[in-house]
Amino acid sequence: MSDSRAHTRLVLGIETSCDETAAAVVDEHGRVRGAAVATQHELHREYGGVVPEIASRAHLERVLPVIRKAVDLAGIGLDELDAIAVGHRPGLIGALLVGTSAAKGLAFGLERPFLGVDHVHAHLISGLLTEDQDAFPPAPPLPALGLVLSGGHTSLYEIDDLVRPTLLGRTIDDAIGEAYDKVAALLGLGHPGGPEVERIAAEGDPDAHDFPVANLGRDRLDFSYSGLKTAVRYAALGIPGRDPEPTAPLDPRRCADLAASFQKAAIAAVRRNLRRAIDARTEVRSLLVGGGVVANRSVRTMLETEAAKAGLELRMPTPAFSQDNGAMIALLGAMRLTRGERDDFSLAPAATTRST
Repeated sequence: MSDSRAHTRLVLGIETSCDETAAAVVDEHGRVRGAAVATQHELHREYGGVVPEIASRAHLERVLPVIRKAVDLAGIGLDELDAIAVGHRPGLIGALLVGTSAAKGLAFGLERPFLGVDHVHAHLISGLLTEDQDAFPPAPPLPALGLVLSGGHTSLYEIDDLVRPTLLGRTIDDAIGEAYDKVAALLGLGHPGGPEVERIAAEGDPDAHDFPVANLGRDRLDFSYSGLKTAVRYAALGIPGRDPEPTAPLDPRRCADLAASFQKAAIAAVRRNLRRAIDARTEVRSLLVGGGVVANRSVRTMLETEAAKAGLELRMPTPAFSQDNGAMIALLGAMRLTRGERDDFSLAPAATTRST
C-alpha cells in the first residue's frame, strides 16, 4: 500500500461471485470508508445450497442499491471515486456477469479506470483492511504464506508480491467450506452449514470418531476433503461400506460428536500443510489468511497458534471481512491502481482462479 498521504485514492469494489451482493469504498491504505452487503441465504435455504440462476437474478435486483448504499456510507459522490474494481473471477459466471457489467458501466460513465481482480487473491489481503479511519496499516513483511479457506477454495500460496501470489497447493476435490456445508446437510442442519456445524461441534466430543486426514504425500501441499466427508456419512449411518443418505434424524448427542470430530479432522488437514510449508520456507515472515471459514473460532485459534509458534506476523480479517465482501476487492484494485495498472472493457468473467 502506498505511503503517500497527500492524495488518498478511493476505489469502489464490487463483489458478486456467488451468493453475496457486496460493494465497498476503500482507500489505498486499506481503510474501509463505506461497505454494504446483501445476503441471499433466505433464497437458497430450502435448496440446501446456492442455485446459480436464483443467485444471478438476486444480484441483478440488488447490485445497484448495494453500490449506492456503500457510496452513501462513505459520504462521497460517485464522481469522487478514483477507480472501479470488480471481482471478475472465479465464481458463478452468471453472477460474475452482473457485477462485471455494473462495474464497466460505472467506469465508462464516470471515465474512471476499470480493474478486474481475482476474488481468491483478494481474500488473501482481507486481513489488511481496517475500519479505523485514523489508521495507516503497515504492509505485511514479505515473503509471506497465504491461505484461503472458503466454500469454494482451499488454497495455499507463497507471496512475494501482494498482487500476484504463487500457488503452492489447493484442494483436489471438495473445499473445506464445501465439506462443512455437506456435513451440515448430512446432519440435518441449516444453510449455510459452516456456522451450524461449528455451533453444535462446541457441544460434542472431538475424539468420539477418528476421522481420516488425507495424506497426498509429504512433497505435496494439496488438500482433499472428499474422503473425510464420506467417513462422516459412514459413521452417521453406522453401516460401513455403504453410501446412502441417513433415513432418520440423528440423536443430538451423536450429531454433536460427529460435527466435533469432523471439525477436528478438517482443521488438522490445514494445520499439517501449513506446517509443511512453513518448515520448507524458513525465509517466510508473515501469514496472510482469508475466506469464510476463517470466521470459525476453532480455525482462528489454530492459525493464531501456528503463526505464534513459527514467529510469523499474522494478518487475519475480522469475521465480517472473512466472508465475501466488496472491501477486499476494492483494496486489491487500489494496489493495482497504485502501480498504474488498469483493464479494458473487453475483460470477461471467468469461472476459475488464476494458477499464479
